[in-house]
Amino acid sequence: MTGTLESFDAVADGAQVLDDVLSILTRYVIFPSAEAADAATLYAAATHAQTAWEHATRLLVKSPEKRCGKSRLLEILRELVSLPRPTVNISAAALVRSIHPENPPVLIVDEADRLYGSKVKTEANEDLTAILDAGFARGWPYTRYNAARSMTEDFPTFCMAMLATKGVTLPDTIEDRSVIISMRRKAPGEEVASFRRRDVPELNDLRDLLHAWVAGCADELAKAEPEMPVDDRAADCWEPLCAIADAAGDSWPGRARQACLVLTGTAEQTGVADGVRLLADLRTIFGDADARSTEQILIALLKVDESPWGDVDGKPINAYGLSERLRPYGIRPRVVRIGESTPRGYRRADLHESWTRYLPDVVT
Repeated sequence: MTGTLESFDAVADGAQVLDDVLSILTRYVIFPSAEAADAATLYAAATHAQTAWEHATRLLVKSPEKRCGKSRLLEILRELVSLPRPTVNISAAALVRSIHPENPPVLIVDEADRLYGSKVKTEANEDLTAILDAGFARGWPYTRYNAARSMTEDFPTFCMAMLATKGVTLPDTIEDRSVIISMRRKAPGEEVASFRRRDVPELNDLRDLLHAWVAGCADELAKAEPEMPVDDRAADCWEPLCAIADAAGDSWPGRARQACLVLTGTAEQTGVADGVRLLADLRTIFGDADARSTEQILIALLKVDESPWGDVDGKPINAYGLSERLRPYGIRPRVVRIGESTPRGYRRADLHESWTRYLPDVVT
């Protein structure tokens, strides 16, 4: 089966293989952008060449609310990546013992917010975070003392990982090592096929074809030094994806770099608290207005019946808190025109799509 770069007959058209993977992904998943879909495609391919990479990039799939498709994306990718290791909860000891240095798995953790949603840090969470951090690069083993043998033992940590989380910001060290896709709820009229277990054989056939092509260009990938549009840690994360794109050719090299630029520009998005409540309150506050200033919004939020906005971490919500809660929805403050003044604020046009997606019963 897949998982090693053994001898396979080379697949001539890597670009076509990637096109087929993209077609499968977009059949079942509505992505927030074409760049996000391209990134997921390239990531699936990159898992089949882990021994070639200097860094084991993480794929972090985030959403502000439920029913945004993040679990479905991981479900589809699980059938396309090399040696998937899905889990909802795994101990540090079990994790490191499942990593083979020459044939590492792809760790898949859905609902990672269960591990990181609490403000209380646990030893298990810290151990898992340490392994996820260390396993991004080679040569950082998990070391424990074996009392029975009176010696220390080193366990490998290097492996790629896919995580999904709702409304929770993972530790900075994990997010910094990740390609981040911020999912959103589908809008009315957007439809995708339902995924059923009977569809798995088709995905697995494509996985094997993908692996065959990657194996056929293993030497090329191991020597690759792709030109990167970003630097530092972002370049480390995206290098495997760009190397895969360069090997495939056709339109993929340009698309990989476009995806890199677009997604790294949104990688600092944070989690959201009471996001749908905020969208609903803003819909009421806006009324028929085309724009509202930040000052107007903040004053109005505090007047909403049973409003939670008067006590956000012990003080009323401010302009920063407002923008942070709207950022996961792709909504940002800008200069708006209200009468003769041009204060900072928000436009109805920028909010409309999120109202449609997350408040389907509201006529906008």
